[in-house]
Amino acid sequence: MTGVPRTSQPLRIFVVEDDPDALHTLCLYLRYAGYSVRSARSKEEALNEIPNANCDVFISDIRLSDGNGWDLIGEMGKLRPRYAIAISGCGTKADREKSAKVGFRHHLVKPVSSEKLAAVLEEAGAELRER
Repeated sequence: MTGVPRTSQPLRIFVVEDDPDALHTLCLYLRYAGYSVRSARSKEEALNEIPNANCDVFISDIRLSDGNGWDLIGEMGKLRPRYAIAISGCGTKADREKSAKVGFRHHLVKPVSSEKLAAVLEEAGAELRER
């Protein structure tokens, strides 16, 4: 199956998404693909949960009910997982550039295909195994 980690230890992924249906669907897909998943529905919840999450990959929606993913990634500082992916309904050049500037490795535009997400997570896994 595409997206299944190829190591004995699955990637640990932290997802931030304020839409309950989108969060449920994304987490369900990630767990089905074999990843370990933790999640939050707001910027505030994410900031409270990240210190104990011990995650490898951070996936965040950009527009959150109590802020945005760009500020969130900055506020996490050294607690931020090593590999970050932005997901947004907007994908202008300015949006993508801002995501890159604040530390997101990828800026995926909703709806994100399972193939694209699997490819990005495969890249994350390969890079994290090299370290």
